[in-house]
Amino acid sequence: MNSFLLQSEAIKLTLCAWIEGLLSHNFALADVPALVDRPSRKTLIDTAVDNKLRAQPPHATLPETAITIEAASTARLANLQGHWQDLITRADSANIFMNPALLRLADESYPDRRCRILLAWQDGPAPRLVGIWGFAVARAPRSVVPLSVLIAPPMPNGYLSTPVIDRDCLDNVLSAMLDYLAADESLPAIVALDAMDAGTPTMQALSRVLERGGNPLRIFTQWMRPALASNLDGKAYLEKALSSSSRKKLRQHRRRLSEKGLLHSAVLTEQGAVRNAFEEFLSLEAAGWKGRQGTALLNRPPDACFARAMIEALSARGDAAIHMLALDERPVSMQVVLHSGPAAFTWKTAYAEAFHDFSPGMLLWEDYTAALLADRRTAYVDSCAFDDNGYMAAWIERTSIAELWFDVRRGRSWTFSMMAQVQGNCLALRQRLKAIRHGYTRRTTQTRK
Repeated sequence: MNSFLLQSEAIKLTLCAWIEGLLSHNFALADVPALVDRPSRKTLIDTAVDNKLRAQPPHATLPETAITIEAASTARLANLQGHWQDLITRADSANIFMNPALLRLADESYPDRRCRILLAWQDGPAPRLVGIWGFAVARAPRSVVPLSVLIAPPMPNGYLSTPVIDRDCLDNVLSAMLDYLAADESLPAIVALDAMDAGTPTMQALSRVLERGGNPLRIFTQWMRPALASNLDGKAYLEKALSSSSRKKLRQHRRRLSEKGLLHSAVLTEQGAVRNAFEEFLSLEAAGWKGRQGTALLNRPPDACFARAMIEALSARGDAAIHMLALDERPVSMQVVLHSGPAAFTWKTAYAEAFHDFSPGMLLWEDYTAALLADRRTAYVDSCAFDDNGYMAAWIERTSIAELWFDVRRGRSWTFSMMAQVQGNCLALRQRLKAIRHGYTRRTTQTRK
């Protein structure tokens, strides 16, 4: 089996090398019709999503209303908060990572990235902001293709790509935005989104606009992300979400942990308290497995700089909170929560590994689940989870997230078709190799037992 895995990895590397070599040469696309015309073999997951999570009125297009697109400067973004607060009351989808304050900080914190922030204005005596979508020029996520694309959101550690658009003019705004991007020859024509909310009217409108332009989007993978959206109170929800044995186990953990000192749970919302607690969070995260793997925020100074500035900006408006479980005033588990209109986002979590046996992360999950359900302004919570395997999977609700590419140019693009075909095949190969490796590890573990 080890030999087989090594051979598989060798095949993968050979294919990737061949692809990169192929793309490094100038060749005529007309010479490879068989490659670009071959249908993709990927299997698309059904896009049936629980739309009850997004109780929005039916969308309506406004063909008679002109839409103007503006590429926003950093200074412009600094003066948009009033317009932003108005927009999120009308938006189809909330997305904290499209907040103008965060987009401005991304532009300042990551100067090596070329950020492009599009604002859509509904023309009239008093122009109204009806859309915002932030991008950066970068290599496509998880791509073996050495290709610069537009990615969203423009900052690392941003977990949702969906634009924030007035629900009454989705098609018009998206069409105007794509035409604007297509007309800017300094930007890549391909947009690569690795976390688009697939269950919203915004996604449906994007698909319609691209279909009308003759260059439909390509969905590579789709998965279900845990979410919280319920009218139940905390006690009733936890009883529904967890089995009686799980609840009993957590009560035992909480009791045993409280025997080691004064255990208490807190929600910090005041700006100074959030700022100080976030420094504790950074240290706690860096001391754990994320620090060892090099993925903690403190491992990369630009990430830490952006995160600190983001927390400062959001907490000043009451849009950032830190939920903490502490033992003798020392945090054993922390959760950073960001707010945008009716939505909350459980952005980052960390726990003290010395208390791993007491499940501190799950204990805090119980606490902030109850707190968020009791928060009247929060109708929906996005877990920001990469998959459905962590403890947040205990939440009952789900939303569909898609990884996709599309070309902003109208008409069929042979270049895009070929690049998307290569990307889809490589992602499928990677998934097969991952499944083989996972199966081998599981069988080896079972044999050793």
